[in-house]
Amino acid sequence: MADTSIQKGVLKTWKDDRGFGFIEPDNGEKDVFVHISSLKGMSRRPVRGDVIFYEVARDNGGKLKAVNAKIDGVAYQEKTARPGKLWLWLLAAVLGLISAAVAAYLL
Repeated sequence: MADTSIQKGVLKTWKDDRGFGFIEPDNGEKDVFVHISSLKGMSRRPVRGDVIFYEVARDNGGKLKAVNAKIDGVAYQEKTARPGKLWLWLLAAVLGLISAAVAAYLL
């Protein structure tokens, strides 16, 4: 269950190769775990010293974790829709048929 109030803290540690770190909350409470999946849509990965705004939730083991986190001053990047694999196959098939028709016409 998440604490819906927005918290603020500084990214105290960050292990980029493992995609997680710990936030030191401004309110002086215990450090809060943050995973890269909580920072969806950020235009860059976090670095130590970043100011983070987040909500608090508990993981399955009861430990605190940051959710819905945002890096202060970093732009939110909308995820662009990618065509599904079916559309790519259809496009390839249509282009193949057009190419075959053009080749047959020219020969």
